[in-house]
Amino acid sequence: MIRDITLGQYYPVDSVLHRMDPRTKLFGTLVFIVSLFFANSIACYVAATLFLITAIRMSRVPFSFMVRGLKAIVFLLLISVSFNLFLTPGTPVVQFGIFKITQEGIRTAGFMALRLIYLVIGSSVMTLTTTPNELTDGLEKSLGFLNKVGVPVHEVSMMMSIALRFIPILVEETDKIMKAQMARGADFESGNLIQKAKSMVPLLVPLFISAFRRATDLAMAMEARCYHGGEGRTKMKPLKYAKRDHMGYLVYVIYLVIVILLRA
Repeated sequence: MIRDITLGQYYPVDSVLHRMDPRTKLFGTLVFIVSLFFANSIACYVAATLFLITAIRMSRVPFSFMVRGLKAIVFLLLISVSFNLFLTPGTPVVQFGIFKITQEGIRTAGFMALRLIYLVIGSSVMTLTTTPNELTDGLEKSLGFLNKVGVPVHEVSMMMSIALRFIPILVEETDKIMKAQMARGADFESGNLIQKAKSMVPLLVPLFISAFRRATDLAMAMEARCYHGGEGRTKMKPLKYAKRDHMGYLVYVIYLVIVILLRA
């Protein structure tokens, strides 16, 4: 389960999406997320499915690697689907005791499940095809107008980039600690939910200590390199739009318009 978390990881391969400007990919991800919340019909989700399949094929990232991240949200997915399935009023289909499944509940639960799955996969497409440095530069450029109202855009972008970069590092550290604890006789699998939660305490303490140690080392390294924020800093690789980026923006707008027109 730990190694199945793909968010924050970068998959190095030569593809159209990898070569696109990070601002274009950020905008595309935002459009895709907005479209999922606009979608309220089967036709909308068909359009979202085609859009996502096209993006995955263009990324050249193995689909099996990308869907591994879904294992981390299985519990959340089951809770969301169950609540929508049993608590949505409407025309009853099946009823047993105080619980009943309605036609509207099945529809809402299905759409909710698709929405969560597509959110995870769509976000993974962006992080798997964009390095943390590119993501920082893209966020800083895209939100640069907020500097005029006193928002520290560079610092916020840097924090988000560091957080994303730390995800795979902490996942690997967690896996190492779990294996070390299991070699000493720890059991993380058996028992009920409360017992499993208690068994995680020997895992969380060294993980937090390791995370704080890494954060301290990173702060000292940044200070040793005279890092003082984004003011006056130049870029080794300044961002420039190419023809594929303009085509990407056009495709995103057309896709969003289609989803809005297909709303029931």
